[in-house]
Amino acid sequence: MSSHRQRLSPPEAKKVPFLMEIFGDKRLDNYHWLRDAGRDPDVQRYLELENKYAESIMSETNGYEFALFNELKARFKEDDISVPVRVGSHYYYQRRYLSKDYVQYCRRFIPNNEAPPSVYDIMPTGPDDPPEEVIIDEEVIKYKNSLENYRITAFKVSPNNKLVAFRENCGTVCVIDSETGAPAEKPIQGCLEFEWAGDEAFLYTRRNAIAEPQVWFHKLGEEQSKDTCLYRTREDLFDLTLEASESKKFLFVKSKTRVTGFVYYFDVSRPETLRFLPPWHLGIDMFVSHRGNQFFIRRSDGEFRSDVLTCPVDNTFETTVLIPHRERVRVEEVRLFADHIAVYELEEGLPKISTYCLPPVGEPLKTLQGGRTVDIFKSELCISRIHGIRDSQFSSSILRICFYTMRMPFSAYDYDMNTGISVLKKKETILGGFDESNYVTESKRAYASDGEEIPISIVYRKNRVKLDGSDPLVLFGYGSYGLGGVMILAVGFSWDGDCGPSSYSNSIASRLTILDRGIIFAIAHVRGGDEKGKQWHENGKLLNKRNTFTDFIACADYLIKSNYCSEDNLCIEGGSAGGMLIGAVLNMRPELFKVAVADVPSVDVLTTILFYPRKRDLEVKAQNYPNILVRTAYQDKLVPFYGPAKFVAKLRDMKTDDNLLLLKCRSDGGHRQMPGSVGRLRQQQQDAFKYTFILKALNMIHAPGSEQSRN
Repeated sequence: MSSHRQRLSPPEAKKVPFLMEIFGDKRLDNYHWLRDAGRDPDVQRYLELENKYAESIMSETNGYEFALFNELKARFKEDDISVPVRVGSHYYYQRRYLSKDYVQYCRRFIPNNEAPPSVYDIMPTGPDDPPEEVIIDEEVIKYKNSLENYRITAFKVSPNNKLVAFRENCGTVCVIDSETGAPAEKPIQGCLEFEWAGDEAFLYTRRNAIAEPQVWFHKLGEEQSKDTCLYRTREDLFDLTLEASESKKFLFVKSKTRVTGFVYYFDVSRPETLRFLPPWHLGIDMFVSHRGNQFFIRRSDGEFRSDVLTCPVDNTFETTVLIPHRERVRVEEVRLFADHIAVYELEEGLPKISTYCLPPVGEPLKTLQGGRTVDIFKSELCISRIHGIRDSQFSSSILRICFYTMRMPFSAYDYDMNTGISVLKKKETILGGFDESNYVTESKRAYASDGEEIPISIVYRKNRVKLDGSDPLVLFGYGSYGLGGVMILAVGFSWDGDCGPSSYSNSIASRLTILDRGIIFAIAHVRGGDEKGKQWHENGKLLNKRNTFTDFIACADYLIKSNYCSEDNLCIEGGSAGGMLIGAVLNMRPELFKVAVADVPSVDVLTTILFYPRKRDLEVKAQNYPNILVRTAYQDKLVPFYGPAKFVAKLRDMKTDDNLLLLKCRSDGGHRQMPGSVGRLRQQQQDAFKYTFILKALNMIHAPGSEQSRN
């Protein structure tokens, strides 16, 4: 392709020796100076040189990159609404416009709202039906108050449907009349979370001046200065969370760290104090629900067990196990209804939802029997979520289930727990002629050196691949913090977590761009994630972290040996902690890969990985490396830019090949992309750049400014 600018030479970072000694291990860091951006002007100059070099290398494919950018934009609807949620006499939903930064919170009246809910119900939108009511328009509030950035982070309707409380991104909770939109209360400042406690009060959490978490009770009509502090902890390492029971009769306050948690309960009918909910043991994490005269408790403990038990409200020590612990099975969620309980489990990483009928309130409940398994998942690997608190009415038999798969966009179903009938309520629209039947998903297993099975999820487009080793493949990995590649990437298309319109970032929808060009996409579900339970997480962290890296390599070896790809066309991708994974496997087995992309990578191999002071194979060394793209953000507070910058500087100095090595440092945004339409466009631009880099390195860009056929 024709170049519009001269190709520059790779930047060479200066070397300033800095000797580190930690745990008796001495290391010479020649690029420690990159940490001192505030005082050393050479830092900014070096980043500018790297950006200019990357632009010069990619300038010859600018036309192709722009075409990909337009293709990505064209896949999504200009406007969309979330799945309507029935609350009392109204349907509530959010309306979003891709061209705008802000959300409208809306509702519609249900004319025949006395009739029991049905899976066949639809929100009336005809010309003769009740009109749409816009309760809150974020954009209007922003401009009315001359705010630079405005977001609503929580929106909750009072139990009697007369008031709406919402939290602004500044921490203020406002209460308005749901009919008129007029303020019904003075704003409450400094809130982190809140939940309605009946119709005339709410609880909220906040931190004091020394960061101690607290729970406060606020009664409508009173000054915030008169609010009652119900709970405070002197430990700033604890976090407090609030959750309302499905019955709306109790609120639960959980105080937790990364390793343990305990629960207090608040009786809405007796709002004097919080009460401790035993039994509790160190290392146990508890999630509590309520129905009738019983609490239902989902537990997970330090021995990697999960179970469900129940106890009387007036005697919480008298527990009965409803669902015992089973190996390789983890109870993810429990949702209660007046006459049913829904249980969401993961078995070997695959979802299963079962529903059970409950005896009348007051009758003994010793075990769950006669359960019905929800069958809408079929045999595809997917990630799902039960929505029972906000998205279903406690008194109904309708369970809302939202899920997606590697080839199916976000879908929401209403499921009748009495009849087993399910009805699709929404499927995300992907424009550009998308047809999910054109794509194939597979679930495979690789074997680690210790015999552990590592799941691999695979998707490709029919009639575009040969499966003879000649097809290019992108392998994604994460495996940290108990979060698997499924959740970090979104194994499915795109999902905002609340059965609402999709967020663009990190969605498979954007990866249609490479799937349609004959590139296979796969996720390695390595240890350190949570796909196979808490033990899977434990076996991939701290002194076991090396398993994350070797699992990924085992998956790469399997894909090559199984003729999904070869060393000449295998690309790898990871971000944040997944970027550390990419950096480690590049140093361990660089010959396996053709291309590597590391986004905001937590990979300062000279200092960050010092928990392996003797593992020299994790360090950059004099050897051949594949084509590498590293991207970071100057304002990133979670993974500072100097880690990726040092990684690239060391690679430039040590590597013995002529393959591409680019560093892109963006000045806007932080660890994640900015919200709103600006953030969406930035993400699409970055995706277009990334895919162009991959295609260029694979030699799949064949003509100036042209696109490869996708039909």
